[in-house]
Amino acid sequence: MVWNTTARLGEPFIKKFVEERELSVFLAIDVSASGNYGSLDHSKRRLAATVAAVFAFSALQNQDKVGLILFSDEIEMFIPPRKGSPHALRLIREILFCRPEGRRTDPSAAFELLVKNVKRRSLVFMISDFICDDFGEKARAASVKHDIVAVQVVDPAELDLPHAGRLRLEDPETGEQFSVNTSSPRVRAAYEANREKWQLALDRDLRKLSIDRVEISTDPEVSYLPAIHALFKKREARRTA
Repeated sequence: MVWNTTARLGEPFIKKFVEERELSVFLAIDVSASGNYGSLDHSKRRLAATVAAVFAFSALQNQDKVGLILFSDEIEMFIPPRKGSPHALRLIREILFCRPEGRRTDPSAAFELLVKNVKRRSLVFMISDFICDDFGEKARAASVKHDIVAVQVVDPAELDLPHAGRLRLEDPETGEQFSVNTSSPRVRAAYEANREKWQLALDRDLRKLSIDRVEISTDPEVSYLPAIHALFKKREARRTA
């Protein structure tokens, strides 16, 4: 006890408590089947791995630990946070070469793991296309305990339906096939309206939970770096305000 130490030393003993500032960073990566899609040069999975590498090495440069959660509609892999470049490179390899058991996008298990198994408040970069239902309800408890950033991966063909005539399409997550006349103005207008409605709902859920969102595109002509720089700048300004 402090008073015992003071008596033994014959002078006041002051115990200093230093706040631990080392941060744990988690990369929560969606490895569901929709991540294999890419209408141009890169798939969403490959872009996710590239951006995850940026976050991982930025964290290591800041002397923070980095961990990994790979999820589909279940937890595919969990790697606890550690430091070091070899560790970071391993995380990137796991993202690229993971062969998931599940096919659908459902972050519920990832959020549950963050709440129950990650005891210390962490910064979580969740990289996904977020094509799932009821995101807000699933994220609520995790967003209270951890600082979550939503990194939404999009493909140009998902934002604007290609004008390519009648196509036979397949949902990569369910295997369902259907015919679509992409040249029909009515079909294209309905697709655009539904896509916009879905995005507005996602944005609304994220705002309610105070989760930052940044959008990155598989379009090789659109660099992801300005969006990430703007994200960090906004967060830093908010922190120092």
